[in-house]
Amino acid sequence: MVENSKNSEEIEPRGEEFEKPLESIDLDKKIISKEFIPHYFPTYRIKRTLYPVPIILVVLIAGILAYLTYIEAGVQIDGGYFSESEYGAVGGIINGLIYTLVAGFSAFVIIYIIKKKGVGSLIYIFGIGFGMVTFFQTWFFGEIILFLSFSNYPKLYYILDIELIFLTAVYTIFMIYRYFTSKSIRLKNFIVLYIGLLIGASMGVLMPLWTTLAILIGISLWDMFAVLYKHGPIKQLIDIVSYDNNSDFSEAELKEKIDSGEYTYDTSKLEIGIGDLAFYSMLTSSALVQTNNLIIMILTSIAIIIGTGITIMGLKRNKILPGLPISIFLGIGTMMLSWYIFTI
Repeated sequence: MVENSKNSEEIEPRGEEFEKPLESIDLDKKIISKEFIPHYFPTYRIKRTLYPVPIILVVLIAGILAYLTYIEAGVQIDGGYFSESEYGAVGGIINGLIYTLVAGFSAFVIIYIIKKKGVGSLIYIFGIGFGMVTFFQTWFFGEIILFLSFSNYPKLYYILDIELIFLTAVYTIFMIYRYFTSKSIRLKNFIVLYIGLLIGASMGVLMPLWTTLAILIGISLWDMFAVLYKHGPIKQLIDIVSYDNNSDFSEAELKEKIDSGEYTYDTSKLEIGIGDLAFYSMLTSSALVQTNNLIIMILTSIAIIIGTGITIMGLKRNKILPGLPISIFLGIGTMMLSWYIFTI
């Protein structure tokens, strides 16, 4: 999910700042700020000109973690509900369908809870989810680093491993607490980036090739539906949690002004969803461990950045767009083509 962002430095709406939705940018067009998204929403906020930065960071760090885990530590698990070693590509496709269905069902459950319990319930949903991911993934990769560093000292390794569990728990509690209480955009961005790259690195390592491709294609198609369809869960979620800054116009009037070119959405600052960062790094991590070729990973990363740039161009005429489809499809195509070329 990629969104326009009115002001990446703002956390809460204050006074009359939100009473001016329109600002002149030239004699022909006016810019429209998007609706305000609460600070706890899991997005990375950044200026448009710097949008490749978080993508490069998650790809680089997740790639390092994936390489250490898969190549150096030798953790090569055939993840998924159906083993590809037994069922082949069919097993991978089934795995992808299952993960996509689970993601879709979970999204509608979250919307149902919000409508019943209020927007405040999102804090508990995000808190529990982020807490579980942060603890288990930090522990997992922490053990990998410990193993590689102290494998020749087994007693020291086991002592540090016990301490790692305690330190990971303390770190997780502190991080989640700060995520919901701090007003620092930089801190929030760090946490979103951290969780996103952990998810991407682990899935890139644990999921075999066909399962990875099926998940990425399935989730990308789901992203299109969830964001673009008027009853899609992500669109509903944004509508529920956002503050309307463009109440001077009805939705139909605003759409007409955008289509006519009289107005355009502000794209100077953006919000990149945590899911986008996670799946970008999942694809590049998988490209690295599956092909064992750094160049293929780099080419795949470049394709993802280009795809994200194309998506961002569309934000001038759209308040929100799915961040996965263009980037993931370009990335998969680049990965498979370059892999084929290098194989030849």
